Amino acid sequence: MAEENKTYLTEEGLKKLQDEYYNLVHVVREEVKQELAEARAQGDLSENADYDAARDEQAKVEARISTLEYMLRNYELIDTKKAGKKSAVHIGSSVTLFFNDTKEEVTYDIVGSTESDPLNGRLSNETPLAQAILDHKVGDVCEVRVANPYTVEIVKIK
Repeated sequence: MAEENKTYLTEEGLKKLQDEYYNLVHVVREEVKQELAEARAQGDLSENADYDAARDEQAKVEARISTLEYMLRNYELIDTKKAGKKSAVHIGSSVTLFFNDTKEEVTYDIVGSTESDPLNGRLSNETPLAQAILDHKVGDVCEVRVANPYTVEIVKIK
């Protein structure tokens, strides 16, 4: 049996997923059930746009609930306090990189894919850049293997 994929989450990210799950199961699911009941009451279901829309919404909600259940069963908590004390880049690290091609220095927090937000400095551990720097130390120059490869130097890890 293949090993299940882990969802890497900070405490904040875990709380957000738990809150979303609770809301979908206890609020949104009930709203959709009510919409379905109202649409059924309109009569003929074969040409009932409200019923079709409610069924589509129900499918989306149930799919998201299923996804969240999987993620909440298979998560690994990122200890950001512990990650900062390591000498190499790990999930949970905050790392400052020098991009050799653009001569820019940028700081990223390495997080799980569900919490990534590159425009706000939160880089998914699954990106080519994160994959290139994971387990490397300050001073290491790493090649990012993408269509147009480039190199980065690890300046600081916290």
